[in-house]
Amino acid sequence: MDNIPLPLMSFLNYMETIKGKSKNTVKEYYYDLRTFFRYLKIQRGIVPKFADFETITIDDVDIELIKSVTLNDLYGFISYVSFERDNSNYTKARKVSTLRSFFKFLHTKMRLIEENPTSDLESPKISSRHPVHLSLDEARELLDAVEGEFRERDYCILILFLNCGLRLSELVSINISNIREDTLTVIGKGNKERTVYLNEACLKAIKGYLRVRPREGVKDRDALFLSKRKQRISNKTVQYIVKKYIEMAGLDAEKYSTHKLRHTAATLMYKHGDVDIRALQQILGHSNISTTQIYTHVDDQRLRDAVRRNPLARDISDDNEEKDS
Repeated sequence: MDNIPLPLMSFLNYMETIKGKSKNTVKEYYYDLRTFFRYLKIQRGIVPKFADFETITIDDVDIELIKSVTLNDLYGFISYVSFERDNSNYTKARKVSTLRSFFKFLHTKMRLIEENPTSDLESPKISSRHPVHLSLDEARELLDAVEGEFRERDYCILILFLNCGLRLSELVSINISNIREDTLTVIGKGNKERTVYLNEACLKAIKGYLRVRPREGVKDRDALFLSKRKQRISNKTVQYIVKKYIEMAGLDAEKYSTHKLRHTAATLMYKHGDVDIRALQQILGHSNISTTQIYTHVDDQRLRDAVRRNPLARDISDDNEEKDS
């Protein structure tokens, strides 16, 4: 994130320091805005039409260019990322949200622009969808697939994903000092701290990994998960590990990912753990319960059983017929 224009830097600093957004979220804001201004520079002829999009710099974006942005530019951009970059409605909606926040900041907080071009910008409709997850048997097959030199570490990673519903960033940032008896403290979205309770499988996996975890030459001594180079494991490495074992288990590596393991944990807890939606919200660290509610659609049998257990489920006419007989 080098050579960022001052208006963008002011916005990013505001979102992190005042609004409390996490560094990962702020990076996403930056990437969205960088894509938009790259697109705008092509449309305005500031760079050649067939320039390599990924190498277009935005360090020359100034307030005059920002002031010239219109609603048509914004809709043109959404069309571009839809057809040229194959963005999903969810990704397009996130970009719209970023643009709205950015221009609102410049208009109401900094007063650098007289009009907010995003005031009438509509967001793509996001269709509700059920979370993609592994079945219980598939989760077991994934764990059974773990082998090799780093099997204790890799098994522990998968166990924590599947039992605790951690985000990738949360798992990578775990420190040994965060673990106290059967609790783990993680920093989630928006730098919010929460306590994760560790079950027997998690505690056993952590204990097994710590027995073989390197001690000499470790660069970050408090980091729980270490790479081959004895430094804190990276997001990319964990994604590679998960993909490798998904393939080894005979599952679809295009369909499942680290985040789908989070979905799996949530689904299994809701389906088999008899956990209510509020408790699940706390476990997953969702700020809004509407985000958690996607998991209430995964088990129609629970809904059927709930209806059947209604004390009025039995037709009253049947009782009358019995009395008559």
